[in-house]
Amino acid sequence: MTTGWEAAVEAQIRSAQERGEFDNLPGAGKPIPGRDLPYDEGWWIRSFLEREQLPSDLLLPTPLQLRRRIEKLPDEVRDLPTEESVRAYVGALNTEVVAWLRTPTGPRVVVRPVNADEVVRDWRAARERAAAERVTPAASPENRPAPAPRRRWWPWRRR
Repeated sequence: MTTGWEAAVEAQIRSAQERGEFDNLPGAGKPIPGRDLPYDEGWWIRSFLEREQLPSDLLLPTPLQLRRRIEKLPDEVRDLPTEESVRAYVGALNTEVVAWLRTPTGPRVVVRPVNADEVVRDWRAARERAAAERVTPAASPENRPAPAPRRRWWPWRRR
């Protein structure tokens, strides 16, 4: 038994079908994505992140986000042009770490400020290695080092 409003809704759907408003909709005739997968409560947030091309790190609590940024720090500063810019980047990250340490929220995770001098030292070493690789000629047969001598199978036996 249908009520008055259900009948009105059905009438609107039927008239829209007759006008062809449901024809040529995107995805028509295609299977519903994820229909055969088990139910996941977070499906909507996962699809939002994929659709908007956002990193999943945004869902992490603050201390874990900070730890992730500290882990990625060498890659983040690799292309910075000057030592001052590296120190500024590390300083901004340390400001966020100290702000979280003053009023911690979320899980208890150890997060410490980063030593800017160590990051700068690693940044310089990486730049020097990259410069040396650009200058070094390609390894030709005469430039290759001699292979290391092979070890005997039974080291305790005499030859």
